[in-house]
Amino acid sequence: MNVKLIAHTALSIDFLSRLPFDLYGEFRDANDRQAVALTAIRTCYSPNAPSEILTLEGAKYFGQSASDGEAGTEADRLFRHIVRSGHASTLEHLTYTFAIEGVSRALLAQLTRHRQFSFSVQSQRYVKFGSGDKAGGFDYVTPKSLGGKYSTANGGATADEVYEDFMGIAQAYYNELRRVGVPAEDARFVLPNAAACNIVMTANLRAILEFYSKRNASTHAQWEIAELAESIRGEIEKVDAWITPYFGVQA
Repeated sequence: MNVKLIAHTALSIDFLSRLPFDLYGEFRDANDRQAVALTAIRTCYSPNAPSEILTLEGAKYFGQSASDGEAGTEADRLFRHIVRSGHASTLEHLTYTFAIEGVSRALLAQLTRHRQFSFSVQSQRYVKFGSGDKAGGFDYVTPKSLGGKYSTANGGATADEVYEDFMGIAQAYYNELRRVGVPAEDARFVLPNAAACNIVMTANLRAILEFYSKRNASTHAQWEIAELAESIRGEIEKVDAWITPYFGVQA
């Protein structure tokens, strides 16, 4: 599995050009996602127009220490309050797009249960997975639980060997169906849940936090989707460390 953050919410150049020149000096440790979150949250409670909130309120929230005695700025206090009070719909304005590579179709089936995610998935109809095709055959994900186990099948072969044998058979059958003229969209029916695929996924922060609360490594989630949840968290924390306290909290 390979997970990379490829895009996230950013302030528009036009909007930035309208901010006072020295405004970012007041909250230089903040970033675009925090600025958008503040704008969305304060719009609900402020008499100021959304386009003016950063200009009129940014220095207060990003330039003053948190008044609740906890870490960070007044903006951090506000974010904590919003999450704890269940008003997390304001976090839906922050989005992240990920490249997710080499995950199983079994994981994809679980992922699609999270309704607020948007997906573009590598097609088994248009991408040909024959051994002689550009893909060179189908890749697959192997569960770690196979290791160290023995089977009564195939003369006492290991579970890993049984698994590898089956994948080879599936590939051979796929190749044969394609050879005799079966279209890829039908030949794919013999490919297993283990078959790997690539995904581009976009989600808002609220949906990501909810996903993580249900699928992280400390829950009873299946290992592959738990690994994905932790990878997504890691990618977000690289650019938005301020979100760390909210992972594991039901948003």
